[in-house]
Amino acid sequence: MASLTSSFYNPADLTGAFVNLYGGIKDDVQVFSSPARINIIGEHIDYNGGMVFPAAINRYLYIAIRKRSDTKILYNDIRFPGSYEFDVNDNFVYDKKNDYANYLNGILSQIKSSGHHFDCGFEILMVSNIPAGGGISSSSALECAFAYAVSETFGFKISRIEIAKLGQMSEHEFMNVNCGIMDQFIISMGKKNTAIKLDCATLDYEYAPLELGDYRFVVMNTNKQRKLADSKYNERRSECEKALKILQDSGVKIKTLCELSPEDWEKCRGKISDPVLQRRVTHCVSENQRVKDAVSALKSGDLKKLGLLLNASHESLKNDYEVTGIELDTLSETAQKQEGCLGARMTGAGFGGCAIALVHKDSLEAFFFNVQKIYAAKIGYEAGFFACESGDGVSRM
Repeated sequence: MASLTSSFYNPADLTGAFVNLYGGIKDDVQVFSSPARINIIGEHIDYNGGMVFPAAINRYLYIAIRKRSDTKILYNDIRFPGSYEFDVNDNFVYDKKNDYANYLNGILSQIKSSGHHFDCGFEILMVSNIPAGGGISSSSALECAFAYAVSETFGFKISRIEIAKLGQMSEHEFMNVNCGIMDQFIISMGKKNTAIKLDCATLDYEYAPLELGDYRFVVMNTNKQRKLADSKYNERRSECEKALKILQDSGVKIKTLCELSPEDWEKCRGKISDPVLQRRVTHCVSENQRVKDAVSALKSGDLKKLGLLLNASHESLKNDYEVTGIELDTLSETAQKQEGCLGARMTGAGFGGCAIALVHKDSLEAFFFNVQKIYAAKIGYEAGFFACESGDGVSRM
């Protein structure tokens, strides 16, 4: 069975590697962690004013950081070759040749524009046990870890919600990706053994116990990487904005699509003539209702109902929102047929990346084997699998 990541780095080794690279002593180095996330349900509606229900999971990115005596900024990564050097006084702008450093510089640009002042530079060394481009939010983990590390190191005291907003604004203003705030919010605010029901229109949120008994969430990686900015993510967002404007111009008094209940949508569906835009709205409205139903199912301990909602979510993402593809469909639909699996669906932006399944712990080995066999035969290469637990949000180690 292929693993989701090629190898796992022990974060206990990071301070030693930092000192080997930069010199000095370990006691001067601080290390911060940031989790990956799964979205249990509520896909592609965070930017449509919808409810989402994500959880942080126990796969982490780590950043070691130390202040410098000059104004230089140095970035290095354990897994990726190349060093990047900047200055705290730079006017940071996106540059393709800066690769991952763009995510960090985007955060710095937002921190500086918020009025915070750097009295010196700093150096970082980072490593991630989160698969890049895998649909469990490696980029948001990087943004939030870096923002939190810089805030704590320089005493900026930026709140966790503001950390999430910094990450989102960096994506908007620096990376040109019109993402919602769900990923950054759960990564900043997550707590072990809980998921968060988040209203993306208001940022009202509620922690809900994530008690799955003998079941585990399994993350299934298609191993088909996709870059969010290069996908049809922005196209889907634009389609939703167009549909919203049509409804508003026709007299429907809403600010976001997810204000519509399923009953409301049936009454005003005819105001949109384009069948593609109709399908987009149908997904947003039905998925928002599925979030509410899923939270209720978990609160009442009805895991079978949760599984059915996962299946319905994938079907909607496949047919109404059209963001899955053969790899995600093969994983999810094969998983749904396995003994011990209550439900499965794609998670994340789609077009590759990951799916999740809710599987009984005693069925995990057979589940991995059977889904892998069918996936590899159909797609031509293996997927990656791991069973995960909930994790904490960004924190100092």
